[in-house]
Amino acid sequence: MLRSLYSGVSGMRGFQTKLDVIGNNIANVNTAGFKAGRVMFKDILSQTVAGETAPNGNDNGGVNAKQVGLGVALGAIDTIHTTGSAMTTNVPTDLRVDGDGFFAVKNGADQADWYMTRAGDFKLDASGNLVNSDGMLVCDVGGEPIVIDTTTVVQFSVGLDGRINKKLNDGTIDSDTQIGLIKVTNPAGLEKIGGNLYRMTQNANPEGAFNLVAPNSLEAGSGAIVAGQLEMSNVDLTSEFTEMIVAQRGFQANSKIITTSDEVLQEIVNLKR
Repeated sequence: MLRSLYSGVSGMRGFQTKLDVIGNNIANVNTAGFKAGRVMFKDILSQTVAGETAPNGNDNGGVNAKQVGLGVALGAIDTIHTTGSAMTTNVPTDLRVDGDGFFAVKNGADQADWYMTRAGDFKLDASGNLVNSDGMLVCDVGGEPIVIDTTTVVQFSVGLDGRINKKLNDGTIDSDTQIGLIKVTNPAGLEKIGGNLYRMTQNANPEGAFNLVAPNSLEAGSGAIVAGQLEMSNVDLTSEFTEMIVAQRGFQANSKIITTSDEVLQEIVNLKR
């Protein structure tokens, strides 16, 4: 069987996956905190037809090996964690991380581990909990859910260091609560679980450890928190549509390889009539 036939099949599968990733990027062009994906390819093990020959002094020169490639394979699907553009909303509970770090959220106060998100479209529920769109609790620097007692707090604001400055009904200011950020060594190693959430893995932080730090910290290298803004998707439509054209043409070229290989096989079959 012709090797080119299977090479074409592997190429079509690879470009189909690339189109899937591009389609997901374009679909999430307006998703807050979304990070675009990127497909990288690698060649499959080559078949050695003839080995190399070393030079023999001044008599004969060396001869290179003869190898035939067997197609392409999926090398990696990377998540590009560049910062998205800022959208001003003037909503006090809309928060954006200007730099490194992820907001820590969890399903309940007793949950040991946290999920991470860059989407800061938070709001207060009826009990004063600071929650995301799915009702998950936003945590402070100590890992505890953030609660704002609306019966005593007249108004509040969030500073660059993540401290929630609450003006109480007796005229005093309470700044004890500080929003926490999770610092990740390798953000590309995080696992996407949907809903703008990431799950920690052992390739993101050593042993999958959670490092809750204070925002706007030079020592921790965490970014500042900007209130009244949201971080939008980092998808570049110009780049995505260009890559879509490349993937489409690559898919067509590989399909042509399969068609040509099929014609050659047909000629071989017709040798015996």
